[in-house]
Amino acid sequence: MIHNDSIRERVSDTSGDETLRAAIYARTSDTTRSQGYSLDAQVTRSLDHCENLGWNVAFIYRDEAESGANTDRPMFEEMIKTAKKGVFDVIVFWKLDRFSRSLIHAVELESDLREFDVYLYSVTEQIDTTSATGRFNFRNLASAAEFERDMIKERTQLGLNQLAEEHKWPNETVPLGYTLTDDQKLSINETERTIVERIFDSYIEHRSMPDVATELNEDGVTTSEGGEWTASAVGDILRNEIYRGWYELGDIAEHVSEYQLIDDATFEEVTQIRMRFQQQGANQQSMPTSRKDLIVKDMREMYLTYLDSCC
Repeated sequence: MIHNDSIRERVSDTSGDETLRAAIYARTSDTTRSQGYSLDAQVTRSLDHCENLGWNVAFIYRDEAESGANTDRPMFEEMIKTAKKGVFDVIVFWKLDRFSRSLIHAVELESDLREFDVYLYSVTEQIDTTSATGRFNFRNLASAAEFERDMIKERTQLGLNQLAEEHKWPNETVPLGYTLTDDQKLSINETERTIVERIFDSYIEHRSMPDVATELNEDGVTTSEGGEWTASAVGDILRNEIYRGWYELGDIAEHVSEYQLIDDATFEEVTQIRMRFQQQGANQQSMPTSRKDLIVKDMREMYLTYLDSCC
């Protein structure tokens, strides 16, 4: 956990000491190594700050080239485990993004750590939960961050609804059988349309997604990405209701006739076949216990007969 001799000398023995015991956490990722946030720089600045505050540094945890997107970091996990043992009082970090992926995430961690009387402190930001005032400010920051996140969600939803009202497609990836027009709507691709129709007709004939995939691959028909067909890929086609013209985006869900590629009767027949097989699979029961016992008994008697004859 401590790698530099000059830093090691500044870590205190806090046994029997009533001042706050600090654990320093430092992290780098591949994207920040060249931006002046080296592990040693983070640790040194954090040590300086702890000394100015009169806190004794008991532990130093360092995660190198680890993402902050989650808590699956070796030293971070070790630090949290140690924190729950009550051997230090505050976790000090250079910046919030070194400790946690977001302020909201930090609030969740702070709430967990508070049960063990462990606080959070940022050297460069207004994050300090060692005092009542600091905890109040931290909650306000978290509320502001949560409000901003909710506003972003609302704006995203509003944007989707605006697209949906005009039956526009939300991204560049379109289902097999369609192309994207300049005004971001779907247009039926006649060449690919025949492949989609073939998949539906073939499934009705064979009633097997693996068989449909095998047939397509044998005939050299590729997916929209140019790969081979699998049963899963065939299933994705058969389940996609855009082929019957059913368009769903945001709060909009309605039939768009110009998007319909497969007639309702064919789509319904395929759906019924799929549901029938799923229901059969769900209704399959294991062998009754009495029958199992009979088989085991017969096998035991056969084995004993064999032993008698050969021994």
